[in-house]
Amino acid sequence: MDHLLGMTGDGWALVAADRKVNHSIIAVKHDEDKIMKLDDSKLLGCVGELGDTKNFTEFVQKNIALYGLKNGCKLSTHATAHYVRGEIADAIRRSPKMCNMILVGYEEDAGPSLYHIDYLGGMHKMNYGAHGYGGFFCASLFDRLWKPNMTLDEGIALMKKGFKEINTRFMIGGATFTLKVVTKDGCRTIDLGEENEMKE
Repeated sequence: MDHLLGMTGDGWALVAADRKVNHSIIAVKHDEDKIMKLDDSKLLGCVGELGDTKNFTEFVQKNIALYGLKNGCKLSTHATAHYVRGEIADAIRRSPKMCNMILVGYEEDAGPSLYHIDYLGGMHKMNYGAHGYGGFFCASLFDRLWKPNMTLDEGIALMKKGFKEINTRFMIGGATFTLKVVTKDGCRTIDLGEENEMKE
């Protein structure tokens, strides 16, 4: 029942994830942050089995930090995506990880980028992407309304349309979302206001 969305624009990349954690038909919590800050220029949104997602995203974050300490330089978003894809693919025959991910990052020379990575190790660089049931509702919306060089405000507005579409059309509505952005100034969380709060 997870929703994970991402898109890029003119100098920014957004990633959003729902905040609900389920176990069978039980909603365990409604305030989970499924987007990991890997470093000052990269965010990794990860949905799937809670144990796998927590364990794997922390593993990736720590190994990227270790690489930086050992080599004196950071991995690019492109290199990070290949590292993540390789670890997922390698784990398939040993200890499969049920993790579907969207990696976003920003480099001065390459600008913003988004990588769509699935639990089988498939990876694609995209302008926008989604995982989970939310992807069924948002793919056509993004396909119609996304355009190159969108401003950040336009991107946030399009994401909000996606959130509304999910909560209107998906049989299990009431999802709240975490929305984060990465730009040349680093990573930050975007305040979605009271409409994103859990209704009592």
